[in-house]
Amino acid sequence: MSHLCFHHTKNMDFQNRPGGKTGGGGVASWSETNRDRRERLRQLALETIDLNKDPYFMKNHLGSYECKLCLTLHNNEGSYLAHTQGKKHQANLARRAAKEAKESPAQPAPEKPRVEPKKFVKIGRPGYRVTKQRDQETGQQSLLFQIDYPEIAEGINPRHRFMSAYEQKVEPPDRKWQYLLFAAEPYETIAFKVPSREVDKCEGKFWTHWNRDTKQFFLQFSFKLDPKQKNPPPPGAMLTAPPPPRTPLPPSTLPPPPMPPPPMIPAPPPNRAIPPPPMPPPPPPNFAPIPPPPPKMTAPPLSAPPPPPPPKV
Repeated sequence: MSHLCFHHTKNMDFQNRPGGKTGGGGVASWSETNRDRRERLRQLALETIDLNKDPYFMKNHLGSYECKLCLTLHNNEGSYLAHTQGKKHQANLARRAAKEAKESPAQPAPEKPRVEPKKFVKIGRPGYRVTKQRDQETGQQSLLFQIDYPEIAEGINPRHRFMSAYEQKVEPPDRKWQYLLFAAEPYETIAFKVPSREVDKCEGKFWTHWNRDTKQFFLQFSFKLDPKQKNPPPPGAMLTAPPPPRTPLPPSTLPPPPMPPPPMIPAPPPNRAIPPPPMPPPPPPNFAPIPPPPPKMTAPPLSAPPPPPPPKV
């Protein structure tokens, strides 16, 4: 009897063989984890870092690589790239940057190019006319500006722009308003204060025109409709609000309103005797009537007595 033995250990797949479980080989050691981490960092550094532009990368005569900043030796480029991602190399980079910043003199910031304003003699403000308009179909409000520049300089076209309330220094800023500026030499710049609403810049809603014959500049723009007020009625269709209803008066057959209650008299304290009510004053005494005065009696005038008779002799 012959025994046949087959040895297929050379081409046997120990990882994906039947009955095997992926990841069942146990927990990796610290050295294996560190080696795997370095390999990932090396692959990432190879994709993002160009060694030809690294000032600290150097290849010596022995075929190995050196880091001139940290004075370390590396066998291959991957080892050097893994070193550049470590703590030592990063700390030396920060120390070198701080030293160079301290030793280098402070360089002044580059000056911004200055735009010199044009100098010309101003002759005053131009004439203007402002017209308020409303679209009959959409109800959009618009403004039409007409600026007169009869003595404008040759080759100059009027300019305009919108300015926020926070850009000007004449009035306290108010977010409810913005300014529309017009400028043309040799006239002064004029500004109009308009509501700070969104401007509709669609075709036909915002346009400008400069008439060189009459020396007049026209500008018209429309405000966008408020989303809370879509398709408003035209001005002619707006009706006045009805007057508020009047409060009906009460009928006269209703009983009169109740009288207010009489004032409350405070009760006397319990330990104090109630004083008797005051006695009415006694009536005046009845005196006899005064008799009338007696009538005046007039006596007749007294006559002189007769003289006595003469004595007898």
